[in-house]
Amino acid sequence: MEKADNHSVFEPVLVQAVNNRQRLFVRYYLAILIDLVVLNLFVEYSDHVRIDSFTTSLFAAILLQVLLRLTIAIEHRVAAFFKAMQSRFAVFMRYFSAWLLLFGSKFVILEAIAFAFGDKVQFVGRFHGLLALILVIVTMLLAEEVTARIYRWLGQSADTRDTTGGEGIRP
Repeated sequence: MEKADNHSVFEPVLVQAVNNRQRLFVRYYLAILIDLVVLNLFVEYSDHVRIDSFTTSLFAAILLQVLLRLTIAIEHRVAAFFKAMQSRFAVFMRYFSAWLLLFGSKFVILEAIAFAFGDKVQFVGRFHGLLALILVIVTMLLAEEVTARIYRWLGQSADTRDTTGGEGIRP
């Protein structure tokens, strides 16, 4: 059963992002799915993350993605403010404010999750679950970065793609 354009009826339709709104949708949709997988892997294999249902974990992944993106956007704005200054104090403040925002935001995220989901989502362990939350978030960000790098690598042409890790001989 073949269609006129030589594609099987059972093959998925290829979708190309043609504008920025579509690209952003795919980007954040994929990030939420990655966060959902990471979150549920922690639920399954760790005693420090507890979520009562898959639906709750989906909403928690969405909330985490929104809060993480908001935190990163604020951190970039503050860093740009201090980067415009040319003093050593400004350099110190740029790094200190980045650390403060990125670390301090985890308390806000933990409280937002507690407010939104109550006992349905729990991070338990040292420092009232803060370490478990930080580990989950770092894992989410690493998984998103690995996925982005693989995606960019797949987008390169075969001539420019280095499959040897940067140390091999090119044909």
